[in-house]
Amino acid sequence: MKILIYSANFAPEKVGIGKYSGEMAAWLESQGHVVRVVCAPPYYPDWKVDAGYRGASYRREVWRNITVWRCPLWVPRKPTGLKRILHLMTFAASSLPMMLRHIFWRPDVVLTVAPAFMCAPAGWLTARLCGAQAWLHLQDFEVDIAFQMNMLKSPAMQKFALKAERWMLSRFNTVSSISRRMVERLETKGVRTDRIQFFPNWVDVSHIKPSCDGTTYRKELGIAEDTIVVLYAGALAAKQGLRIIPPVASLLAKRKDIVFVICGDGVLKPELASDSDGMSNVYLLPLQPFEQLGELLCMADIHLLPQNPSAADLVLPSKLSGMLASGRPVVSTCRPGTDLESVISLCGLVVPPGDLQGLAEAICTLADDPVLRLQLGHESRLWAELHVDREVVLQRMFGSLSVAPTERRAPIPVEVPLAVSEAESTAEASQRPAVRV
Repeated sequence: MKILIYSANFAPEKVGIGKYSGEMAAWLESQGHVVRVVCAPPYYPDWKVDAGYRGASYRREVWRNITVWRCPLWVPRKPTGLKRILHLMTFAASSLPMMLRHIFWRPDVVLTVAPAFMCAPAGWLTARLCGAQAWLHLQDFEVDIAFQMNMLKSPAMQKFALKAERWMLSRFNTVSSISRRMVERLETKGVRTDRIQFFPNWVDVSHIKPSCDGTTYRKELGIAEDTIVVLYAGALAAKQGLRIIPPVASLLAKRKDIVFVICGDGVLKPELASDSDGMSNVYLLPLQPFEQLGELLCMADIHLLPQNPSAADLVLPSKLSGMLASGRPVVSTCRPGTDLESVISLCGLVVPPGDLQGLAEAICTLADDPVLRLQLGHESRLWAELHVDREVVLQRMFGSLSVAPTERRAPIPVEVPLAVSEAESTAEASQRPAVRV
């Protein structure tokens, strides 16, 4: 199969959507598919384009035998609601010609990853023009989150955004999302049931093993072996609700056997550093290399997963899968009835959003009960192995592609503004591999 992945975020980004898009592309290539990617230069979670990609407009590179086209975009240093919209618009505009160029490559599947939903029209149009299957994968419901976080306040704009979203979603052959609640919401947005797929984020359970103990990190930070480590590891973004951590650490300052470690990078890092300044029970670490992820996560005795209540119903945090794979219990702030609550209630403790005292008490409950920690940690690992193991998830979603080609529709004849030379078209056609049957 020839598969074109359209994702603003991509490898080498280490966290968030870029991590999953990169791993998905690498897995598909390893299964014998021919994969191409249209994406932006890496910029997340620092909200700053990586040094090696600055100054270039469009760029073509090869990453793990995958041809990747990087399209420029504007990255705000302090992303607010309006700035985020403009940021995504610049990538949608710059990537449109590159997507249309791939009509001549004739992919079998065009898989658009949102955010950015603004890219959905280009992904659908490219698939439609060359007769490919159009697949939209939603990591977030951007429109709904924009409403709940007051990024879009105008009733007229909300009405227009919802109508545009509904119309666009109905165009795709397949629409997938990462949680059961998000899948159910797709039905309320008018997507046909037979076109909806549950496609959760995954974790490499062979890379993160509960047998690790995080000794290297404890020694580096000067944390004793018998001290309880409460760890948050991931992007330091607004929707995480992370500013609750320093106040909770302050409530537990007298507990010399409990420390908090915040590991990651992002726009909230300066605020978290300021909030925890002078606190001896809070440690801050920068984002760590992927190779050390297992050791990092297993340093924890307890994982902490706070969530902004305005986004918790709409997003199942991708970092949760790694936490569970480490075989440690999780304490999370989330509402009853959410996907996050349904998972954490099996392998951790749930606290209402904003309840500082309740969060502190939940941490103490686990800190004082090693048997309960062990029991919940076992349930965490089991859940990860059964539900979010990378091989299981990707094989379920894409395994059939190696057996039979996707049914193609006839492409629509159209004049494409960005032409490809006859020599290049001929060369690409001669290198087109046969589809496996």
